[in-house]
Amino acid sequence: MSEGNVLRTNQYLTFRLGEEFYAFDVGNAREILEYSTITQIPNTPPWIRGVINLRGNVVPVLDLRLKFGMGNTEKSKSTCIIVVEFMLNSELFVVGILADSVLEVFEMEQKQIEPPPKFGVKLSTHYIRGIGRRADKMFIILVAERIFSEAELSQANEMGGETDLIAADMNKPADKTQSAGSMG
Repeated sequence: MSEGNVLRTNQYLTFRLGEEFYAFDVGNAREILEYSTITQIPNTPPWIRGVINLRGNVVPVLDLRLKFGMGNTEKSKSTCIIVVEFMLNSELFVVGILADSVLEVFEMEQKQIEPPPKFGVKLSTHYIRGIGRRADKMFIILVAERIFSEAELSQANEMGGETDLIAADMNKPADKTQSAGSMG
């Protein structure tokens, strides 16, 4: 499976980072975990918050708020970890993404998604699939495999050990988890 062949659906998992709303294609969202202890790894970029143990697999946890220049994600009652998987250059990556809260899963047709805005300045929007609207909220639909560079992902992946460990079978049920597909 290549970057272009990632399973795409018309369903989106929406979540909040600060006051902004974002979404991933449900095909990328593996599961949602309650916030748990994150083991910090020394000498890593600030947006790599550490690793968690997910049913015997070490998974790096990344902070999109820091990556996007929005400040640190602080733990609250609604803070969670979205386990996201995607293919990049024929390699499976599984990472945890911190979110201030998860909202819902819903369907949206491609024609309802507007392309990323043109800012007139050199801003990188290659990781934005488009802008969606639901009720009175606008949300940015992210392309999971484009948020981080291959070098950044390799660095995060090295923290968790071998790719085989991170990409191991994660379908076993675990406490305090919820399948993204069952949220809608």
